[in-house]
Amino acid sequence: MQSKIRKPLAVLTAAGLLSLAACAGGQEDKQQAAGTITVFAPQGPEYDLANSTFTRHLQQKLGIKLQFQTTTYDAAAAKEKRQISLASGDFPDVYMLIAWVDVFSQSELLRLAKQGVPVPLNDLIDKYAPNIKKAFEQSPEYKKMATAPDGKIYGLPQWNDCFHCSYSAKLWMNSAWLKKLNLKQPTTTEEMREVLKAFKTKDPNGNGKADEIPISGSTSDTLLSYFMNAFLYDPQAGGTYPSTLTLGNGKVQFQPAQPGWREGLRYVASLYKDGLIDKGAFTQNSDALKAKGNQADAAIVGAATVQHPGILVSDGLKDDRRRHYDAVPPLTGPTGINYTAYNLPSVPGAAFVITSKAGEQTRIAAIKMLDYVFTTEGHLLGEFGEEGVWWTKPASGDVALDEKLTPLFKTIPAKPDAKIDKATRPWGAMAQYYAPKEFRNAQVQSTDIYSPDGYERRLFDATKLYEGKEPKDQIYPYWNVWISPDVASEVATLQTNIETFATQSSLQFVTGQKNIDDDAAWNAYLKGLNDLGLPRYLELQQQAYKGQ
Repeated sequence: MQSKIRKPLAVLTAAGLLSLAACAGGQEDKQQAAGTITVFAPQGPEYDLANSTFTRHLQQKLGIKLQFQTTTYDAAAAKEKRQISLASGDFPDVYMLIAWVDVFSQSELLRLAKQGVPVPLNDLIDKYAPNIKKAFEQSPEYKKMATAPDGKIYGLPQWNDCFHCSYSAKLWMNSAWLKKLNLKQPTTTEEMREVLKAFKTKDPNGNGKADEIPISGSTSDTLLSYFMNAFLYDPQAGGTYPSTLTLGNGKVQFQPAQPGWREGLRYVASLYKDGLIDKGAFTQNSDALKAKGNQADAAIVGAATVQHPGILVSDGLKDDRRRHYDAVPPLTGPTGINYTAYNLPSVPGAAFVITSKAGEQTRIAAIKMLDYVFTTEGHLLGEFGEEGVWWTKPASGDVALDEKLTPLFKTIPAKPDAKIDKATRPWGAMAQYYAPKEFRNAQVQSTDIYSPDGYERRLFDATKLYEGKEPKDQIYPYWNVWISPDVASEVATLQTNIETFATQSSLQFVTGQKNIDDDAAWNAYLKGLNDLGLPRYLELQQQAYKGQ
């Protein structure tokens, strides 16, 4: 979410540009002469980067011309097009990507660095980017994540200090159902069982039908992690943070091979056997889950393991049922374990990369452009748009998301069904390069957490129920672990095979295809992990962890 010329780009005259552009120099000279930075970037269907108000603002402010090569927000297609641009050798001056669409992985950066593709940013930042330097000082973890083992910064990740994203393996439960059945939110695994049984058998939606689904989930928001954390630490948090690696006394370990994993599976399997878990919870996508949450006649889903209730239920339904779902804190298991998944909300790798195609002045202009995005003004204009159109300064009485902070800005919601000119849209997520908590949490939010303009506060408050429940000594900081290009392919293959086998086997144990109480079946599963190379995988991860 990225030879010398004697005059800086910002002061080249129009006549000078035309004169230099007419020269028969190489590609570098042409780019410098034209004052043009070619930028590869994702572009959603509602955006027009070339004509965006923010693009025009940057061009005027910095005296540059931005020429975009765009891809889509579809992650697979975006990655493929980026890789094709690299393979062709005709890549742009700059890649500006979005973390949740596609970024350069750490291993990619190291491999491409050997080929001379990315330009190290250290000197450029030191000389021309005071705001990026300031960000590094304010958030040293950001600089650490961006710095390769050789000390060079080959690209910058987007830093997004999203509090509610850090603890995304949440459970949201229908409080209206609890109230109707005179029940309290469960606090233990056995209390959860009793609540789910009541949801299934006591007609909490009042339609006289046995149509209630006590709890559901999806492949994007895995159900296992929330429950596993009552038995052992499971850092999984859906498709975005799928890792099951943790630390045990300083050693990297794989949680699905631990005894506690079996105990967690035994508990979830018992819920599934009793019909308390939606049969589609482990195989359906988020759209299928939301279709159940939005069931027209009445609410039928009692709870769901989703990051936020909007994934389960749409806003504006006639019964306003999204208001009914509240977060349930981490459960306490039979041995007293009460953990929650934690992941750094920023994606490692690089969303901003300057390539060797850029001449010296183009590199300077590019880093200055990004440096402006790191300012409060640049961030507001780049992510949110023009003041008075998309956001406004706080008014008297407005309250920041974090009430301890002074309010900084308030977004202006678009009117329903309003036709919006694409050119009026800013860059959106592509300008979210540095969003520390001091910025994110200074946004004005309604104090009514159930209103649409109080939604972020609802998530913020809910996350406080999970904060601090992560066992800090067990967190494997994968975001700072750079896998060497020499073994990156091997690690990727091992990870895919091992994680896939563990996921599939876990679901077979949960659904009864394999008997979780059968020692022979469990031992066969452990042997399967070893046969797929689990010892080698942990060895390589341990080596990389030591080198961080």
